[in-house]
Amino acid sequence: MFKKEVYIDRRNRLKKELGSGIALFMGNEEAAFNYPANTYHFRQDSHFLYFFGLNHPGFAGVIDVDNDTDYIFGNDFDIEDIIWMGVQPSLADMAAEVGISKTAPRNDLATFLKNAMSKGQKIHFLPTYRGTTVIQMAELLGKSISEVKNGASVELIKAVIKLKEIKDDAEIAEIEKAVDIAYLMHTTSMKMAMPGVKEQEIAGTIEGISMALGGPVSFPIILSMDGQTLHNHYHGNILEKGRMMVTDAGAETQLCYSSDITRTVPVGGKFNSRQKDIYETVLSAIVNSTAATKPGVEYREVHMLAAKHIVDGLKGVGLMKGNMDDAVAAGAHTLFFPHGLGHMMGMDVHDMEGLGENHVGYDEKTKRAEQFGTAYLRLGKVLKPGFVITNEPGCYFIPTLIDKFRSEGKFMDFINYDKVETYKDFGGIRIEDDILVTETGCRVLGKPIPKTVADVERTMAEPREFIKLEGYL
Repeated sequence: MFKKEVYIDRRNRLKKELGSGIALFMGNEEAAFNYPANTYHFRQDSHFLYFFGLNHPGFAGVIDVDNDTDYIFGNDFDIEDIIWMGVQPSLADMAAEVGISKTAPRNDLATFLKNAMSKGQKIHFLPTYRGTTVIQMAELLGKSISEVKNGASVELIKAVIKLKEIKDDAEIAEIEKAVDIAYLMHTTSMKMAMPGVKEQEIAGTIEGISMALGGPVSFPIILSMDGQTLHNHYHGNILEKGRMMVTDAGAETQLCYSSDITRTVPVGGKFNSRQKDIYETVLSAIVNSTAATKPGVEYREVHMLAAKHIVDGLKGVGLMKGNMDDAVAAGAHTLFFPHGLGHMMGMDVHDMEGLGENHVGYDEKTKRAEQFGTAYLRLGKVLKPGFVITNEPGCYFIPTLIDKFRSEGKFMDFINYDKVETYKDFGGIRIEDDILVTETGCRVLGKPIPKTVADVERTMAEPREFIKLEGYL
């Protein structure tokens, strides 16, 4: 964890933003995946971890704004815990590590909250995402399940976003650790992408790199020759020469900060002319959108710039036609680029998404678009220094979407459907970097991961290396 002063400062800043009431943060419980004693890897709730820093199950944190007091509710470990887990620190000692002196048994939380409500204090809580937490909250607050699901505090949501969207130097350093682990994951994936190799072998290998050097992967690995399926978690294909392989994968550090990187490579290590044309189109989109990423710019405009570069490249190979600006304004690019350019990133790979994309990625000035494709943009608002975001343009040939648009007569002035038909076997290409918005522009985080045609081909020709752990743990 960070120094206790970090957590004290975060809680104090939240009090100033919230103004009054009580902020309740429920930590996560262990979750069984096939019987009670056999649990998933424990992952603490990110918001609890941000303000209270304790990566253990069964805790709840309370910030009493009115009385300027912070609490941890939880239970000390008993002899049965110690038999299986060894000697553990006391609740009071753990709380002291994050600057909290007030602790109480978990069963006292309901009484504490009831007393606070009887005094007229408002209990603020964030949206919940686990069923067990919803049930616990309902019991603690004397509310129905639906009231808990629909009763999250907008004031707390906005206050938390205001704090968490700006990453400090320590957080940025953690994210860069995660990106550096992703460097090894992706360069290994590149070197393994040879004909006859099963996708599962590569996915398993790079997930092991994350576990060996930090923590679990930051999201289930996307790795497939069928890159036209945006979130493809099927790893059963045998790689074939002439196909492209998309790898979208990131690591999580021991402090639970994430990376999210995508690279697309030609199976066998050499781009053919058709692959190179489309790859260079996507590469132009990421290079130019990254150059345009800076504070004061509305990120939706950066997204539209990336779309224009996609259209321009596709015009060059005869897949699109007409005026580039008109094509993008009409939404013709969404046949090939049907998702948003990027999103916030931090403790969660889609940072704070559970608080609501419209709260996190939009504001009173910038409202979510309704146009197909552009509506999927998770982040649209004006960029600020300290934002950590992804830039991830792509170009995909989705047969069902091609058939749908063509049958509906969509964008006939901009799309050469006869030629697009010949690309239905292509798959897709996505290239993604993690970017810090600085005071004057932006910086791509971490060790540069091969991205140009020449660098990808050179990396794929290199032998796989034994991975050294020094400097990562």
